[in-house]
Amino acid sequence: MEYRIDKGGVVSMKKWLYILLGIVIMMSLGTVYSWSIFRIPIEEKFGIGATQSGFPYMVSLASYAMFMLISGRYLDKFSPRTIIITGGLLVGLGWTLSGLAENIYQLTATYGLITGAGVGIVYGVPMSVAAKWFPEKRGLVVGLVLGGFGLSPFITAPIARYLIEEFGIMRSFQILGVSFGILLPLLSWPFEYPSAHSGNGRAASIGEMSHGIDTKNMLKTRSFKNMYFCFMIGAMIGLIMIGMTSSVGIELIGIDPGRVAIFTSLFAVFNGVGRPLFGWVADRFEIKNAMAVSYGLIIAAASLMLMAKDESTVLYSVAFSLFWLNLGGWLSIAPTATTRLYGVKHYSQNYGVVFTAYGIAAVVGVLASGFLKDAMGNYNSIFIMVIVLGFVGILLSRNVEIEARENQALEKKDNKEPQSVA
Repeated sequence: MEYRIDKGGVVSMKKWLYILLGIVIMMSLGTVYSWSIFRIPIEEKFGIGATQSGFPYMVSLASYAMFMLISGRYLDKFSPRTIIITGGLLVGLGWTLSGLAENIYQLTATYGLITGAGVGIVYGVPMSVAAKWFPEKRGLVVGLVLGGFGLSPFITAPIARYLIEEFGIMRSFQILGVSFGILLPLLSWPFEYPSAHSGNGRAASIGEMSHGIDTKNMLKTRSFKNMYFCFMIGAMIGLIMIGMTSSVGIELIGIDPGRVAIFTSLFAVFNGVGRPLFGWVADRFEIKNAMAVSYGLIIAAASLMLMAKDESTVLYSVAFSLFWLNLGGWLSIAPTATTRLYGVKHYSQNYGVVFTAYGIAAVVGVLASGFLKDAMGNYNSIFIMVIVLGFVGILLSRNVEIEARENQALEKKDNKEPQSVA
């Protein structure tokens, strides 16, 4: 369907409301990035170590990636409001039940599986709605909405810290759970897709297919394999570095925990900015160039950290600002690349498949970096691994859009054939 949007009046105001509400929804979901605030209290509560306290975080990321895949099949079958309410209630339930957990394994089930599932169900809706209301600026508006997820720790980490100090760790889970369970369904109420009578405008941004390739045929393309591994590499590096931010600052640079917490809040701003910034870059330039820029910055950041030593605060702040910026960037590049390469018709299902790369990256990245740190006894081996991955990513990215002609030919064939309901 071609969505035609007017340039002013009530419709114009309404579509900007979706951006604002989408940012707030994403900030609520992005509380997962504030997990480090909960880790030490959880370790003290259950008498466990750092590895076990990371289980709920790791499982929640994998769960939300998996449910992104599942929910993507239903974004065009149910109203945005219905999906947000369903996922929002699961988010609230998961947080609330976490406050009743008696051990780390129950917490992994409630926070990791249930909350992660709710996040995955809701996550794609604000992006999908924004993209359809702003077809001519899809990369930018998706980046703006996603910016709320990245900026979340800047807002939610201080709130979580205050709640833990005032009410304790378990009661804090319950307070946040009830809050999210009420807030997310309320924010969902105005959400709807545009009708064909919404006004005049372009159906799709330049370079995007007006119809699209379905998921089955997308999986057969060479460009999908390259894009998938590019996203996995970018997300893996970002998630590794987010998980190491505090420990690198304290153990390698010698910064006290209080200052590291301040740095982390500032890094969250870069994570949020990276989403609209790279969304704009992906709109303005070729996808492969946006990918190459990201990998280049990642290589530069890791190289800076190889030179870092005790009290190298400037190198640390610059390098980790770039790491956080680029994780945000990849969460904008990936959805933009999906629509650019495979069209908008099957976007919800296609991006659900693409996003499984994030879940794999979360598990593999956390385990691999932990193994290297334990085996080598330092962080340099991890930074070297990041540099190597960055160069591999650059090589893979060069073929992403070169093979777009293959996709266009496949799209013509796909649109001539009867479509099964995905």
